[in-house]
Amino acid sequence: MADNDKTQDAPAAKPELGEIASSRDGRDITIGFFGTLRQNTDPILAGRGGDIRLYEELLRDDQVQSCFQQRKRAIVSAEWGVVAGGKDKADQMAAGFIKEQLDNIDFDGATEKMAQGLFNGYAVGECLYARDGRYWTLDAVKVRRAARFRFGVDGSLRLLTQSNSQDGELMPPRKFWTYAAGADNDDDPYGRGLGHYCYWPVWFKKNAIKFWATYLDKYGAPTAVGKYPQQASKEDQDKLLGAVAAMRSDSGMIIPEGMLIELVEATRAGSVDFDKLYDRMDGAIAKVILSQTMTTDAKASGIGSGAAEAHMEVREEIVKSDADIICGGFNRGPVRWQTEWNFPGARLPVVYRKLEQQEDLSSAAERDVKLTQIGWAPSEQRIKEVYGENYERVQRAVLPGLPGNPTPPAPAGPSFAETPPDAVDDLVAQLEEIAAPMQTEIVGSIRKLLYDSASFAEFQTGLRKLNPNVDGFASLMREGIALSNLTGRDDLEEDR
Repeated sequence: MADNDKTQDAPAAKPELGEIASSRDGRDITIGFFGTLRQNTDPILAGRGGDIRLYEELLRDDQVQSCFQQRKRAIVSAEWGVVAGGKDKADQMAAGFIKEQLDNIDFDGATEKMAQGLFNGYAVGECLYARDGRYWTLDAVKVRRAARFRFGVDGSLRLLTQSNSQDGELMPPRKFWTYAAGADNDDDPYGRGLGHYCYWPVWFKKNAIKFWATYLDKYGAPTAVGKYPQQASKEDQDKLLGAVAAMRSDSGMIIPEGMLIELVEATRAGSVDFDKLYDRMDGAIAKVILSQTMTTDAKASGIGSGAAEAHMEVREEIVKSDADIICGGFNRGPVRWQTEWNFPGARLPVVYRKLEQQEDLSSAAERDVKLTQIGWAPSEQRIKEVYGENYERVQRAVLPGLPGNPTPPAPAGPSFAETPPDAVDDLVAQLEEIAAPMQTEIVGSIRKLLYDSASFAEFQTGLRKLNPNVDGFASLMREGIALSNLTGRDDLEEDR
């Protein structure tokens, strides 16, 4: 251990640039290999050859389908955008080209199908290219079933076929858009999807339903018991058994003479709460997929609005993370390839989904009003960004000092340049500086009231109700005038 520490601390002439602990060279002892294929390390799939069709079956569950549908549709419902990688002409042209490609294909449809990788752990989409003059264009994206693909020891993508199901056929580079989600390391190309965490809740739920149906069948109706004499033959016994079975569906029956059928009421002690188990598993599924239960559980409707907002914020964070993962795979794949083919040297554009939370309009309006009162007006661009396009400025009386109106220059006071400043002048200057914020607030409140009033009568009424900080301003002026008076008297005494 000491030798190893010395080796780690030994100074190196230059940093090591290559990967040392890569799992693509066959030295990773924590994973298994099957021929040239890398095995999926998911413990649930490990005994099934990594076949993720097991997780595809989970989507037949109503709760799984509903919750996962929320995540997928939330991603697709957000508008997508393209940002240029730089300000150069080539950078702008590359971004415009990528935007044009996404406009020409069903990018939302491809995104929704590729979102299946969040559940399976990975997704595979085949890019179909075309030639348009001097450019290689993206003609379509065909999302393939992920269960058809495996990854090789070296990380290469391989397609399992009828003729080669052991090693798979090696796929060409820069042809498939892939990404992995949920893994806790960079060594696992299969990821760890939501299906891994939904498997056992769904399993318990399905079995609970099966036992629940058996329970209802047993205790919902009496059990028919047929009794036959000891000398009854096997044929007579079968006839009696058939008669008992017929009681479940037929209204009438016949039995041989000497045989007896009775109805036995089933009884039980204690409580059997299959419905609670069912609800508990539904809640577990919602927590796995949405990290909360409020958007799927009607029983949570009584929770306070603060909890509801917190649950929705969690959901929005998850959706934004999903969009980043899917768009990140697209940026590393088709965006990079098309940029390097068509605009060599250009900085790579970035495709993203617009999932930022919108600013609360009430809070924004309140803040803008306060800024207006102290002399700041929102720009026309901010009005459009926050409140929308359908707003026009209302022109009222031109009042100096109001937002959007000209402010006249301050009147020039008497010049005392020939008289050197004294202590009183310094006090007056300090008083003006201290009183300026109060004066601005008072005058601003009166100006705003006048600006908002439809008539002078309304302004007069509002002026009586207005309560600016006049008392504080008056107190400051009294103290300042008194101090100036005392300072002036002191100067006179010194002159004598």
